[in-house]
Amino acid sequence: MNAMNGYANSAEAPDFDAPTIMRRTRRRRTVGIAAVATGLILAGGGTALATSAGGSHASQPSSTVTKNDATTMLWDDHGVTITIDFSGRDLVLAKQVLLKTQTKLGTVTKKAVKNCKPGSVVGVSPHTPKIVKSGDTVDLTLCSG
Repeated sequence: MNAMNGYANSAEAPDFDAPTIMRRTRRRRTVGIAAVATGLILAGGGTALATSAGGSHASQPSSTVTKNDATTMLWDDHGVTITIDFSGRDLVLAKQVLLKTQTKLGTVTKKAVKNCKPGSVVGVSPHTPKIVKSGDTVDLTLCSG
């Protein structure tokens, strides 16, 4: 029995550096998430950002309403310009996008426009080609019907 104990204690126990393993795992996870987010933003323009801020696409623009620069905002995200199209979004979804871009909601007006969904965004100011930065105020024009 004594020989068996000598054999069991002859091998060194593996040394685990748990704090280093945890830091490495967290670092890899953070870098991976950042890479995926950057790829989504670059591949989809502002669409990925707008989708994550807006959630559902229930308020898609009507097929008879044409998209134009009046509903497109260019947002400067730390030197990267992202195009965000507000066309057809309702006020709730538009506010979520403004919150995500850290811009402030300014004046909300209503305008009669043909072939648009009542309550949907038909204009944003400032709009393309002016670039908006975080902290700027954005005015919205909604379709009155």
